Amino acid sequence: MNKPLPVLTLKDFTSDQEVRWCPGCGDYAILKTIQKLMPELGQARENQVFVSGIGCASRFPYYMNTYGFHTIHGRAPAIATGVKLANPQLDVWVITGDGDGFSIGGNHMLHVLRRNVNLQILLFNNEIYGLTKGQYSPTSQPGTRSPSSPEGSIDSPLSPCAVALGSGGTFIARSIDTEAKHLTMVTTRGYAHKGAAFIEILQNCPIYNDGIFEKLKDKKSAPDFRVEVEHGAPIIFGQDNQKGIHLNRESLSLEVIDVAGNEGRILVHNENNKVLAQLLAAMVGPEFPVAVGVLYREDKASFVEDSREQLSRARSKPGSLKELLHSGHTWEVK
Repeated sequence: MNKPLPVLTLKDFTSDQEVRWCPGCGDYAILKTIQKLMPELGQARENQVFVSGIGCASRFPYYMNTYGFHTIHGRAPAIATGVKLANPQLDVWVITGDGDGFSIGGNHMLHVLRRNVNLQILLFNNEIYGLTKGQYSPTSQPGTRSPSSPEGSIDSPLSPCAVALGSGGTFIARSIDTEAKHLTMVTTRGYAHKGAAFIEILQNCPIYNDGIFEKLKDKKSAPDFRVEVEHGAPIIFGQDNQKGIHLNRESLSLEVIDVAGNEGRILVHNENNKVLAQLLAAMVGPEFPVAVGVLYREDKASFVEDSREQLSRARSKPGSLKELLHSGHTWEVK
């Protein structure tokens, strides 16, 4: 008979390591939210594994009183996949940043998503390289001045959620570092998802890219600059929810319209609609509000489950390794 798990608290998931992020960094808020969430999942600390690459966010495993790996640049998804395949009973979390996850690690991110490996992937997006002193990243906005773009970046930024969708991701969501309640809700849903759960977290870097998400976070301006999408609910925003998102069916593009007199034209969010998710992921200001919440979700077989089933079938087939090795220089596999 299994012994009941002891009642765990935030302190049980807080390590004895000194937290070394810059004052005001959004990573602090994300760390505290995840530490508070852990006891609510009802799992032992020994079942939690945090895997990170290289970057400011990648110090995360040091501060969680769980198992963890601080690995190499961009390769956290690959190592996390190995951990999950070796022991599917573990809850494996990938902690990465916009540079680590979508520059050097873009290839690994693509494959972990298309394979639908049962991981929780938290991507901290501050639209800059913080650890290596402020170079522009794959998500930096045009005009971003940095040591590597003193005249302003001319690169076209990618949308992490859009790339995750294009890679075949089955759970795509977006949240904000200081919105603890919203981030907890989104992460809890991602944890319950059977497959790869990709969560982009908009995160402030007070040193190299301060205030880029301030309009989305400030209580006064946020209603006009972000929209919280909810499955089955109309997509409306504004100080008095007076504006809404409409789908122009001729151009297959989104438009902002007034709610008054257009109630029947307001788009209703469907998190199972991949085309809608792509359109929502691409919304940027100032023309559109930034969409946060669960953008897309689908049920699909997990790579881990399929791999275990394949292994079980292979092991059940009759055969002798000794006979195979002594059968000559070649053999036929049927």
